[in-house]
Amino acid sequence: MIAFGPAPASLPRGQRVYVIGDVHGCLDQLRALHQAVAEDMAARPFAFGTLVHLGDYVDRGPDSAGVVRLLLEGPMPAGITDVVNLAGNHEAMMLAALDDCSPAVVQHWLLNGGGATLDSFGLTGADPAAWAERLPAGQLAFLRGLALTHRRGDYFFVHAGVRPGVPLTAQARDDLLWIREPFLSSTASFEAVVVHGHTPVPSPELRRNRIGIDTGAVMGGALTCAVLEWNKVGFLSA
Repeated sequence: MIAFGPAPASLPRGQRVYVIGDVHGCLDQLRALHQAVAEDMAARPFAFGTLVHLGDYVDRGPDSAGVVRLLLEGPMPAGITDVVNLAGNHEAMMLAALDDCSPAVVQHWLLNGGGATLDSFGLTGADPAAWAERLPAGQLAFLRGLALTHRRGDYFFVHAGVRPGVPLTAQARDDLLWIREPFLSSTASFEAVVVHGHTPVPSPELRRNRIGIDTGAVMGGALTCAVLEWNKVGFLSA
């Protein structure tokens, strides 16, 4: 049973949103967390169950290709009626390397864990100019089509965060994917409570204006899922 506490925002009654943080190729943990979501939906059925993944599916971990394949092809947890997959900065780095192929851009990705992604797709040693052609077309299209944000009730879901003082509808792409400060230390209202990953923390951060759920799965921590319903929040982990 999930231990719920008061949330800093609310959802319409009858809706539940499960939000999973940075996966980074940790396929076994993602599968285990999906199973935990399915079990929770079976134990406490809701008419509308949404699953949001906050990006950073690739790099560093052992099976980026398997994570992308699962998100694209399923199966998703039983009982979930809607799935939202958002982009992270690691998907952005990967796509930049595939499209640009220049040494500087490729090296930037490899220094941030891209080598593990190449291994999982069987592309180690291949010419960077051939990477995009050798990736499964459906999986590449999936990565290119990821959304940047999602809004539900009084919550705003995004990979990294937002820039304080800028309307949510006017946020820059780089901030949505990359920002840390001044977002993390801000006490300002962001128009909605921001639910994000990107910055690893030992345990979920629950603040008045944001909820951070990257708990460092690829660094030996848990993979965390926030469970939001009406005016309360709980957490699952794997």
